[in-house]
Amino acid sequence: MPAKPTKAEQAAAHGTTIPDVLAPNLNVLFCGINPGLYSGALGLHFARPGNRFWPALHASGFTSRLLDPSEQDELLDLGLGITNVVARTTARADELTDDELREGGQILTKKVEKYRPRWLAVVGITAYRVAFGDRRAAVGPQDRTIGTTKVWLLPNPSGLNAHWTPKTLAEEFGRLRARAVIGDSPEQLNPQ
Repeated sequence: MPAKPTKAEQAAAHGTTIPDVLAPNLNVLFCGINPGLYSGALGLHFARPGNRFWPALHASGFTSRLLDPSEQDELLDLGLGITNVVARTTARADELTDDELREGGQILTKKVEKYRPRWLAVVGITAYRVAFGDRRAAVGPQDRTIGTTKVWLLPNPSGLNAHWTPKTLAEEFGRLRARAVIGDSPEQLNPQ
């Protein structure tokens, strides 16, 4: 596990990007809104302590154990990946403009068309609504597809999203897993 980044390291990460955890034909490509400064300083997705992405993955059965953000590349062996609607890091998601989110939606669409995951799971309702022009989108499966990729909308796993408890967040991730899994064990998620 990397050391906690200093405030200066976090500030220096503003506007940087984190490489995607991505490969062709994944079972589920998880998509965050954009990386925060803590994540940007470490170069790891969902790295801030208190972010509930990794615990929700584990509690829902996507992973057989709780992974540390530094183990993010292990997701590929499970047929899972991570990207973001907007690549640049910010202190808060509300620093992103609607134009940036819409442009991110177009870039994400091209990425999904190229890599063809079975499911795109966007974690962040408001960002999804803006990026894809769907003001009525709600948590759960969407009518929209991107090519053959089905879309599922998940709640934002940030610790700031207190409306979703760790339990209800894991349950929602579990609903997606139940639809996305090609078998009972996480090791069977990878279709390759």
